[in-house]
Amino acid sequence: MPSISKRGGTVPMSPFRKLIPFADKAKAAGKHVYHLNIGQPDIETPAYALQKVRETTFKILEYSPAEGNASYRRKLTEYYKKFGIDVNADEVIVTTGASEAIQFALLACLDPGEEVIIPEPFYANYNGFAQIANVSIRPITSHIETGYALPDIAAFESMITPKTRGIFITNPSNPTGTFYSRETLEGLAALARKYGLFLFADEVYRDFCYDDNTFFSILNIPGIEQHAILIDSISKRYSACGARVGALVTRNQDVLGAVLRYAKLRLSPPGFGQILAEATLEMEDTYINEVKEEYRRRRDVVYARLSQMPGVVSYRPGGAFYCFAKFPVDSAEHFCQWLLEEFEYNGATVMLSPGEGFYATPGLGVDEARLAYVLNCHDLEAAMDCLEAALKEYPGRIQAKEEISAGLASR
Repeated sequence: MPSISKRGGTVPMSPFRKLIPFADKAKAAGKHVYHLNIGQPDIETPAYALQKVRETTFKILEYSPAEGNASYRRKLTEYYKKFGIDVNADEVIVTTGASEAIQFALLACLDPGEEVIIPEPFYANYNGFAQIANVSIRPITSHIETGYALPDIAAFESMITPKTRGIFITNPSNPTGTFYSRETLEGLAALARKYGLFLFADEVYRDFCYDDNTFFSILNIPGIEQHAILIDSISKRYSACGARVGALVTRNQDVLGAVLRYAKLRLSPPGFGQILAEATLEMEDTYINEVKEEYRRRRDVVYARLSQMPGVVSYRPGGAFYCFAKFPVDSAEHFCQWLLEEFEYNGATVMLSPGEGFYATPGLGVDEARLAYVLNCHDLEAAMDCLEAALKEYPGRIQAKEEISAGLASR
């Protein structure tokens, strides 16, 4: 019998999907599962955009241009102008979700064996995309105690080797929800200029910045026109994950040419998805403003509840709809599986994503998990009730030092 490739046998497992079989069994047993493991919002896709898809009358769903429909790309540039990003339609290539844009960027900009620096924890699928491109991730670690603020520029500079070709960030961050300021981005841009590196930025969550955080794109930084590559998607801002429409945006003509060659090999991005995506750009800002406010409320619920749980360490995310938490458990992987297999509270349980899969450095994230606050506030409160009860009952709980001290003091 023929064997599969080494590459196929070593594809990293998605940490937000690997526990799905256990969740399915829990549901089959009658438990309600609160899904905080994956960024699939419960917010409705805009009705206007869905209606535009229903109204289509063509009899043949033809290939679109490999770079995407011209009308959509033109409207997308108008959307970017709201954030001060001035690009033309020829500097935009429509992709099958942000995932394809990331893959194209790595393939076009890095040769096999080369490296990209990425702050960890990072979007776990970057591991898989790097493996497919046969490139290496050099992780630079951020820490929950600082809300996963980026290490200083000197720390980034110390990571650069002769094989380094770029720095990759997600702003605001998936999986941490951390917001990166203009000053931070300008520091990274200066490093990219100094060493001739690409600066990749996944800006999928730009519309979801909270409190006094004002989004700033790497494409707004002067002097790095040939270094900056933006990754985008409609999946999260319009709750249209299944549309599979993303984009790669850059002013670097060589990169655009290489990416377009890859795009032509896969023929075209989704036809109906582009129709829906274009329709979202015809809408008023009312939808996105209401969605942003809803996520802010959800963020506040999760942060408040985690802050009240003994032994749990978390922070207030500045954007996106994710946060990490450090739990007083022996293994978050085991804890997340135990939640599905052995625990229930009022007939329900909660599903989280174990943190270890969001790191490249072995041994990190073993007591952490990502929470996606994609459920309404009522369901989030119920999910937090489950989590709080579970932490009291979990047999692998590790008692925090302050709890031990309090217990001794009460004797």
